[in-house]
Amino acid sequence: MEGDCCRSGDPASVGEHCNRFRKQTCRLSARLPRSLDEICMRLLEDRVVIISGAAHPKGIGKATAQLFVEHGARVAVLDLDETSLKESAHDISPDPSKVIALQCDVSSMEQCQRAVSQVMDWSGGRIDVLVNNAAITQKAAFQEITEAEFDRITSVNLRGVFFLSKAVIPAMKAQASGSIVCISSLSAQNGGGIFGGAHYCGAKAGVLGMARAMAKEFGPHGIRVNTIAPGLVTTDFSKTGRSDESKDESAQAWPLRRAGRPYEIANGCLFLASDLSSYVTGTTLDINGGAYMN
Repeated sequence: MEGDCCRSGDPASVGEHCNRFRKQTCRLSARLPRSLDEICMRLLEDRVVIISGAAHPKGIGKATAQLFVEHGARVAVLDLDETSLKESAHDISPDPSKVIALQCDVSSMEQCQRAVSQVMDWSGGRIDVLVNNAAITQKAAFQEITEAEFDRITSVNLRGVFFLSKAVIPAMKAQASGSIVCISSLSAQNGGGIFGGAHYCGAKAGVLGMARAMAKEFGPHGIRVNTIAPGLVTTDFSKTGRSDESKDESAQAWPLRRAGRPYEIANGCLFLASDLSSYVTGTTLDINGGAYMN
């Protein structure tokens, strides 16, 4: 209906359509447990969130943290690169009561537990949302992948999800609520190609299975677990040095004919983290411009 308003050339018609839309929205909000204004304006008011892999200036983690803070969340950003992480945290918000930066190697259970403990001290004992975003990639042929490279890629991409999730679960169980969002990849679904080698694809596919297992086990405790499988996105995740324009060109064969933007993945994270998805768990949200349709 809103689109009809925008297409109409008659100012009177525009007003009529928009007034009708507002009336219908008000009638709908009266039937909901909370008003649409309340939901839409501040989806994460006073929620405590941990986001891993948030140091990259053009990354999904930073974009998600920025969006969450705009929606009222208090966010702890984690990354191995402490210098870049602090810069990103200051960009997100200079207010230390809203954003805290913690150096953490997610491939270490000890460091994950320490970071979560620090967040609990900072937040007053709550953790409402975890976004498992930390990841590394490597494009390599199967026979060229060494044991050390396999371990390095899977330690961050799969073990990191396991360790950080394991560290936050006790707090979420104690409060009988929580949302965990795990960032997988289109590579987990289509076997890779431009995203990474078999070790990366395997780790990201493991994230899909692990998230579903957690969703089944922890659903009775009020904890939801979901994944997002992004397609090609204009981040600075890989070190290929490809421009945004080059990535858009690579996506010309896909229905939307462009690469995604970090904020578009952040929007998906917001949906899964908030009460808008209160009856959603164990699912995978594909945000790929139609590159893969399941």
